[in-house]
Parts: sequence; structure tokens; C-alpha cells
Amino acid sequence: MNVRADLRPGERIVCPVCGEFITAESGKLVPAPSPGREAARAVMLTPEQERMIGMTTGTVEMKPLSLLVRVPGKIAYDPDLYVAQEEYLQALKNESASRGSSPDALGRAKEISSSARRKLELMGMSPAEIDKISVSTGADVSLYLPGASPTVWAYLSVFETEIGLVAPGAEVAIEAAAYPGAAFSGRIVSVDPVLDSASRTNRARARVDNPEQKLKPEMFVNAVIAVDFGTKLAIPASAVIDTGTRKIVYRAQGGGMLEAREVTVGRKVGDDYEILGGLQAGDRVVTSGNFLIDSESRLQSSREGSGHQHGQ
Repeated sequence: MNVRADLRPGERIVCPVCGEFITAESGKLVPAPSPGREAARAVMLTPEQERMIGMTTGTVEMKPLSLLVRVPGKIAYDPDLYVAQEEYLQALKNESASRGSSPDALGRAKEISSSARRKLELMGMSPAEIDKISVSTGADVSLYLPGASPTVWAYLSVFETEIGLVAPGAEVAIEAAAYPGAAFSGRIVSVDPVLDSASRTNRARARVDNPEQKLKPEMFVNAVIAVDFGTKLAIPASAVIDTGTRKIVYRAQGGGMLEAREVTVGRKVGDDYEILGGLQAGDRVVTSGNFLIDSESRLQSSREGSGHQHGQ
């Protein structure tokens, strides 16, 4: 079967029979690859068919993406960390006092303070936190003495699958069974560098406001961490068909024509997928009935393509 044998070399069209991209090479029509999308299968539906399968569509749009991560935790009682902070501060004082001594004495003092700092980092403190206690706040007595500060530390157990979502600076709301309906606001300040191999969780530390001293050391709490991804190009997750090797959506072209389009997706956030490639803002995509449409498209391609060859 001839299909536009007048194609110029390199020019591509969609074959009206099999839906593949084709191009002219050496005087023959051959299938052409289409980077970023699968073979352009298409299917035509009447309004009645659309109603029968319950087809709906949605718009590809720029929208703010965010989600809430819920994790368990407890209010910190950590005298070991307090002692480690005091050791680091003392090491800094010794280093300062050694600046007028011999180079060897100063070198040893610096090694001791560096070792004490590394210990704090391994215990989960961020460099910014360590710098803060060394120049302003001093060791945090709230780690072992209730009521010593208007804030407390909350140690939160973030599940392995959600570690990538939680970062310093994220807002957190703390809830305790002892105070139904009450929420205590805070912010994530650090995430431990080592995963707990037994629980498969990572510990995140949050500084939480506690002006009335309601939150007590070792009290179990639940935390809701707000994760903001910013404004992204997104579509409803229901629009995406996962074939196992690629992600497919059906783009509405108007007049009942639907085109299979391969897309590159980013993170799934709630009921949406971030779109990294394959679509643009304003495109309309099928959000329900797409699996039936995909089956019909494949059947049509199989029937119409049987015996069909590209060529003159």
C-alpha cells in the first residue's frame, strides 16, 4: 500500500492505517522513531461511545503541589546529646586558650574540638545547629530538664519510603493524645545521617513551641510534616496508564480523536503527577475510561494493520 510516496527525506507523518510515524529513506517509507513518545496510536470515538465508557477529560496545568507526611515521634529526653554539646563547647574553649601555646598543643586542641563536632553530627545535629550553640545559645538544657525552655525537641521517625520528602525547614504540626484537638507548631531542623536498620526509619529532629510546658519529655506524639514542591506542570494521576516500561496518556485532539502520548512523569503528589515531558499546559487528557480506550486503540491498530506494510 502506498502512503504518500512524495515524502521528502526526513519528513515525518502519522500513518493513517497503523498510527505509526513514518519517514522517507532511500525512496522507501519506513517506520520512524519518535523520541519522548510511543508510536502514535489514535482512536476515534463518537459522543455516544464516550458516554458509554464514562470518559472524562482534564487539563494539563501549572499548579502548586504539596502533601502532608504523617509520622510518629516522641518528645526528646536526650541527656547524652546534652553532654556531647557540653563536651564540644569545652573543647572550643580549650582550643581558644591554646592559641598562645606551642603549635603542637594548639594542634591537639583543634583535633579534640573537631572530634567533638563530628560526634554531634553523627548524633544528628546539623552544622547550622552546632554553630548556633557554639556562638549563642550554649548547650540545650531542655534535652534533659523539663520546663527549662519555651521550646522542646521532637524526635520523629520518618519511614524509609518518605525520607526524600523531609528536609530541614519544613513546617510541622505536633499532636499529642493528652491534648485532643491541640496542635503545637514547629519546624524540622535536621535529619539524622544514618538509617535505623531495624525500624527502617530515619530520625528527623523538630524544634517545637511549648510555651505552656504541656509537652513532656518521652511523651509520644504524632506529627504532620508539610512538604511543598512548588508550582509544577501536572495532570490527574488517573490520566496515566503505566505499561511497565513507559507512561501513556490519551490526549484529546477534538472531534472525538484521541492520541496515545508517552509522557515523562516526576513525583506523584496526592492525586496528581508532575509532568516532565510529553505534554504542555492547556492540553486536554483523558482522566477516566482511558484503559478501555487503550484496549480499543490496540484492537483497531491490530485489525487495520494486519497485512499493511509501509512502502510503495
